[in-house]
Amino acid sequence: MTLVLDASVAMRWLADGGSDADKAYAKRVLKSIFTEDNIAYVPSHWTLEIAHILSRSEKKGSVAADDAEYFLNVLNAIKFVTDFETSSLALTSILSLSRRYGLPSYDAAYLELAMRLSVPLATLDKELRRAAERAGVPLA
Repeated sequence: MTLVLDASVAMRWLADGGSDADKAYAKRVLKSIFTEDNIAYVPSHWTLEIAHILSRSEKKGSVAADDAEYFLNVLNAIKFVTDFETSSLALTSILSLSRRYGLPSYDAAYLELAMRLSVPLATLDKELRRAAERAGVPLA
């Protein structure tokens, strides 16, 4: 399935934490991207968000350098389409969604992208999932 991919799902491919249900969900999303030859859309800030979480995890010692490199190789193998309209919509539709659903703007960007593309949203973020459901956006 073609979808919008939240960083919370991608980071679960690396990190050991989280519930068994979260791990299974993240694994299912990853498998669907690879096996069904689908596209994962991401907002323009996605790589910065991944880099921030990854560097913070390495600094805390919760991610080993070898694991980080493997994770980056997995990411490089995925067909991502970066949406470069995200920043131009930050002060309009993304801000509006942020206000309406009480989301941080970077999370509202995922919701806006899924709405604009009419594709499911893959996320483990509970608030973002609730907002997607309220907005009528299907979850992957």
